[in-house]
Amino acid sequence: MVSVVYSALLHCLEGFVVQVEADISDGMPGMELVGLLGSEVKEARERVRMALKNSGFSMPLRRITLNLSPANIRKNGTGFDLAMAVAILLSMDRIRENAVESSVFFGELNLSGAVCPINGVLPLVLCAAKAGFMKCYVPLDNAQEAAMIDGMQVYPVSSLTQLFLHLNGEEEIACVRKIQAEDARVIYTHDLKYVQGQTFARRGLEIAASGMHNILMVGEPGAGKSMLSKCLPSILPPLTNEESLEVSSIYSVAGKLGESGGLLRERPFVSPHHTVTDVALTGGGLRPKAGLIALAHKGVLFLDEMPEFKRSSLEILRQPMEDRKILISRSGGSYEYPADFMLVGAMNPCPCGAFPDRTRCRCTDTQIRQYLDRLSKPLMDRIDISIEVENLPFSDLRGSAEQEDSETVRDRVMQVHRIQFQRFGKAFFNSQMQQAEIEKFCALDAACNAIMEKAYSSYRLSARGYHRILKVARTIADMDMADRIREAHLIEALRYRCADSRDYLGR
Repeated sequence: MVSVVYSALLHCLEGFVVQVEADISDGMPGMELVGLLGSEVKEARERVRMALKNSGFSMPLRRITLNLSPANIRKNGTGFDLAMAVAILLSMDRIRENAVESSVFFGELNLSGAVCPINGVLPLVLCAAKAGFMKCYVPLDNAQEAAMIDGMQVYPVSSLTQLFLHLNGEEEIACVRKIQAEDARVIYTHDLKYVQGQTFARRGLEIAASGMHNILMVGEPGAGKSMLSKCLPSILPPLTNEESLEVSSIYSVAGKLGESGGLLRERPFVSPHHTVTDVALTGGGLRPKAGLIALAHKGVLFLDEMPEFKRSSLEILRQPMEDRKILISRSGGSYEYPADFMLVGAMNPCPCGAFPDRTRCRCTDTQIRQYLDRLSKPLMDRIDISIEVENLPFSDLRGSAEQEDSETVRDRVMQVHRIQFQRFGKAFFNSQMQQAEIEKFCALDAACNAIMEKAYSSYRLSARGYHRILKVARTIADMDMADRIREAHLIEALRYRCADSRDYLGR
């Protein structure tokens, strides 16, 4: 008898339903697996056989054939073990056929019959729900993660024996309840109220958050660049439900969703060391996985000591910053991951960090030039805001004046976001405007045109740089609740953009 149960596989973040067929027939005793299988799936032959044996099921001395279809899609991973075991038991008439109706099975089996957790359960269950399945059986450790999908009955399974008893109505497994989002506000470790002074830098950070603009901070070591960067998530609005599901799916596939298994509510903050490899940033490998760029989706990618990163690693960022996705091509196929992140960079003005104070800086002009040239002009063109972070005087450092906290700033940022959503009719930010939106919403009057014409030649701007100044000016105008860009907004945008024209940036 041919029995059929269902599972699913992942390609990037997209799931595909897989039909697992089992047939027991006369012939040489053994188990054959077919269906364009990867090495881990082929190894399931022995895992499933020993799991069934050690769970008390006698394997028939007949030919067992397992087929995973569609056969034109390669199957990888260990998540099909549980479905294979159930299909065999169904063919052996040890499980009632109606017990597996509208059900999908995910999980790896060890030799004792215990069900082990797997990565990517969240998008797998989401795929099953879209396909119309009502029940899913997942490893116990993945149950809370799977329960995040509405409309799906999630059954946590710890062993093959437990699942067998449940399907036969002998010992019921209780469904897992969905974890409700906490009403309490998130308490951030880093808050702007702990940042003394730095009025200019705080203003630049708020503008960047309001329009989701890329930002670069330049200053001496210890001036507060890293602290300001770590405060950025605290002034960004929490993830929406749709964003939360998308980001959580990426982390689920990467195995980084955490023990709680709930959806991520905070925006990611990814801070790689400058020794990171190109593959770690982009993702890849024999079977490509999401890299750090994808893990920063809908959040912040912070590059501390930015010129210390390899030139090739920095140049990799250029396409994702424009396209907001990253495409990995291999001989086995193409893999696309979302990469809609804010780039936040921090750097010193020179190798020693003391420039332009020549009484302390011992770097030669050549050394400074070589250091700054590690950031190419095309990369700098994609950074909307450049700000100086200066060392604080002692009076500011020991000042007792209460600083504005992140919650207050976040309220203003969210108000600016609402203005942009109303303007564009969707969740869309000024930094994402294309040519048509720029012409429509960033029109300049005669006075502003004269300012931009002078700045274009004085600062040797590119067309991309010109448009990015307009985007920042539009954000500043939104912060002032202005219907159009005025001279003051444009001058301030130029001030942030053209901070990189200072001598120490060599532009």
